[in-house]
Amino acid sequence: MLDVVREYAPAKINLHLQVYPKRSDGYHPIESIFQTVSLFDELKIEFVGESFGCVVKCDSMQLPEENTLTKTYKVFCQETGIKLGISVELTKQIPSGAGLGGGSSDAAYFLRALNRACDYPLSQSRLEFVASLVGSDVPFFLFDGAAIVTGRGEKVKPILPRKDLCFVLVYPDVHCSTAECYSLVDEYYALGKTVVGPTLQEIEEMYYKPISEWRFINTFANPVMKKNPAILDALRSLELQGAEFVQMSGSGSTVFGVFSDDNLGKDACTNLRKKWKNVYFLSSSIQQDI
Repeated sequence: MLDVVREYAPAKINLHLQVYPKRSDGYHPIESIFQTVSLFDELKIEFVGESFGCVVKCDSMQLPEENTLTKTYKVFCQETGIKLGISVELTKQIPSGAGLGGGSSDAAYFLRALNRACDYPLSQSRLEFVASLVGSDVPFFLFDGAAIVTGRGEKVKPILPRKDLCFVLVYPDVHCSTAECYSLVDEYYALGKTVVGPTLQEIEEMYYKPISEWRFINTFANPVMKKNPAILDALRSLELQGAEFVQMSGSGSTVFGVFSDDNLGKDACTNLRKKWKNVYFLSSSIQQDI
């Protein structure tokens, strides 16, 4: 076993996100296309002898004692019976509360690293199950690339990722609580409002069409942007820069524009940084082996 390993956990965006009314178990079914992008958190994982426990350090933000990484560690140890001493140094590049899946990605890559270091005690299917115990979005990051995601997020169907897309992301420095955003959707449905989007089959077919033909939606967008006008302002800024498709990712607050030409995307970044502090020029991240 290596004493120290480094993992680079990518962000994701939701190209499409249809959220349905809450089920009897309290979860909201979703239909979504997840796409990883080239913005990464770094995890430096150190295996510290025969001791037992997991310590997580992060200089850029205050983590609670119980967090997604410590939860991942506990679930892994419970499922495998393996006891390890672990120290994790987390370097954040993915904004928190931004709809980019940073915490879920960190958890998945930590789980992958633990499984690899212990000579794969968990099969692929078991790994996916353990990931779902940590969080709804975690299983997707065992695959990366692009996927159709359904259920509460735990059902992942990988699809061939496009390599011709570039993305400009704007994070308007608004922290969106996922729980609060789901409450806004509940209120939206309670008022009798609906959001009609393409079918599950149509979204997969649409992914491979020219960007100008995309008709993806995000159920969170209207209620969340109504509560947080800065998000709508950022979205309109991207539209003014000529993005071929714009949308909010996840429950916000990050918005993204899709460009088929890198130079246009880079020019848009230059212009957007005159108004917005957190602007990213990204590409589809390369699928990695587990």
